[in-house]
Amino acid sequence: MCLFCDKYKNKEEIIYENDLVFVVKDYYPVSKGHMLVITKRHILNYFDSTREERIAVDDAVVDLKKIIDRKFMPDGYNIGTNVGYAAGQSVLHFHVHVIPRYRGDVDNPRGGVRGVIPAKQNY
Repeated sequence: MCLFCDKYKNKEEIIYENDLVFVVKDYYPVSKGHMLVITKRHILNYFDSTREERIAVDDAVVDLKKIIDRKFMPDGYNIGTNVGYAAGQSVLHFHVHVIPRYRGDVDNPRGGVRGVIPAKQNY
């Protein structure tokens, strides 16, 4: 069984959906408003998705930003996906993290997603 396929069956947890993706709160959020955009079709990762699915993900991210902005008023965002074990993928179903960021949530946010390899974050 797939955690995300099971989550889609529980409509009460769905915050947003379009024809190809749905959105739920992250189960272990790293910030207030951390959400997951998940494909309805069970696929492993970004590279297995169709162009239409990637467009649907992008549309959902844009719509989700409006929802998060109204509710949480973040100062910025990190948006990303993990592909493969070496990149930290722990659920084998394509999903995109939408992580609201807030001033002061880390000492120095410079470099943002470059922080996946801490020694390379600062430049």
